[in-house]
Amino acid sequence: MEINDANINQLLGQMRAMEAMAKAQPAAGQGGASQTDFSSVLKGAIDKVNETQQAAGTLAAAFEAGDSQVDMTEVMLALQKASLSFQAMTQVRNRIIGAYQDVMGMPI
Repeated sequence: MEINDANINQLLGQMRAMEAMAKAQPAAGQGGASQTDFSSVLKGAIDKVNETQQAAGTLAAAFEAGDSQVDMTEVMLALQKASLSFQAMTQVRNRIIGAYQDVMGMPI
């Protein structure tokens, strides 16, 4: 249980760090640079989610193959972390789409 809470707290810490980076980006005041920075932050987050899912899949495959060095709790934690990070990424995507639709719906 402690390991699970630590992993969740680590993931929340990463999400907060990414949020702080995203909030700091507009303060730079550079139009083209802030767009590039936002896209790189977003790409980095998507890549991190992908890495988490790949690692969980690798652990699960090793456990299914009978690797004695892979513990079931380790596999379950990795799978839950991958699931949680994917759900968080989906929520961020939904909010970005919602914001885009709001901006596009504004009268000029």
